[in-house]
Amino acid sequence: MKEDFSELVKYLDKKFGKVDNEFVKIGDGFVKIEDRFVKIDEKFNKLFDVFATKEDLKKAVENLSTKDDFNELLNSVDAYAKKADTYFQEMVMLGHKVDRHEKWIQQIAVKLGVKLDY
Repeated sequence: MKEDFSELVKYLDKKFGKVDNEFVKIGDGFVKIEDRFVKIDEKFNKLFDVFATKEDLKKAVENLSTKDDFNELLNSVDAYAKKADTYFQEMVMLGHKVDRHEKWIQQIAVKLGVKLDY
């Protein structure tokens, strides 16, 4: 008679073992494993607040400058540099012209016998 029940005992032992494995003893009580996964899911969902999502990255990429934007900026800077270079060259030429005029005025003053005060 013992042999007849041994198969049944083994079968039931496996079934109850599976049920026992679904629970974890914490302190004086038991917690179902599924409840632990809910807590893990909650922690996992908090990650979306910290890390960027795919949609966030798409929005960020849309706001990035393109090569055309960069080239347009370079062209603007080059145009400004050209204007500034031309301006500085004109100022040097104007300075030379003023020096030349000053020299002529000095020469005229000497010939006329006029003393110039600076």
